[in-house]
This record gives sequence, C-alpha cells and structure tokens, in this order.
Amino acid sequence: MSEHRAVVAWQRAGEFRYGSYSRCHVLRFDDIVVAGTAAPGNVPANTGGPGVDPEQAFVGALSACHMLWFLHLACQKGWTVERYVDDAVGVLDKTWMSRVTLRPQVTFSGTAPEEGEFLALHHRAHEKCFIANSVKTDVRVEPCLK
Repeated sequence: MSEHRAVVAWQRAGEFRYGSYSRCHVLRFDDIVVAGTAAPGNVPANTGGPGVDPEQAFVGALSACHMLWFLHLACQKGWTVERYVDDAVGVLDKTWMSRVTLRPQVTFSGTAPEEGEFLALHHRAHEKCFIANSVKTDVRVEPCLK
C-alpha cells in the first residue's frame, strides 16, 4: 500500500461573489506546482484563467497511468518504444465523466510487436491501470501502431 498526496490551494483576491471570484488555484505535487482553474464552460466568463481544470486532470491521469503500464509491459517483452502520444478525450455528461477514450499512437524501433501482440499489451495495461480500476467511467482504448 502506498499513499499519494496533492495539495490544492486557493486564495481570495477581490470580491467573493459567484460571478466574480477567481477559480484559479494551484496544485502541488511534491516540488511541482501546476496552475489549476475551472473548465471555462462551467463558470462565469472572466473567473477562470490559464491552468488545468479537474476534468482535464482526470483524463490526463487515466492516460498517464495507461501509458506507464504499457511502457513497463513493452519493456518486459523486449520491445523498444520510441514514442508514445495519446490524444485522450473525456466526455462530461450532466453530473459525471461518463467516458474517456484513449487514443495512443506508439512508435517502436527495431522489432515491433505484431498487431495482436500490440493490442494485447494495451489490454493488459488497461487491466493493470490503478486509475481505470478505481472509477466507474467507461474507459476505452483505441490504439494505433505507427
């Protein structure tokens, strides 16, 4: 068992009224600080700012978890991954993130896995992903071998 920590901090700057208070905040992960905000479509104009909104962070966490497992499994099989890019998309329905689609494009050097082996690697990575196993969101994986 391991613990993972994040610090989220917000400070009022100006009036605290729904239409005007800032949604900008920071997320701290050990020594890394990331600007956070609300999704622009969810708040009044001019109350957000540059930064990662929680919905984007959720999609990014699913994508990164899958990628890290994929890289681990590919390395164990002796395949050399040169590049991995995922253009992941999440769908936010009225009250929940109902679907996240991962679309990883993977490039190998040297001997690459056959298509069946490649798809099996993604399937296994999906099974092992801690984040995907922790949510009720429909997580779909649509990989592309380059």
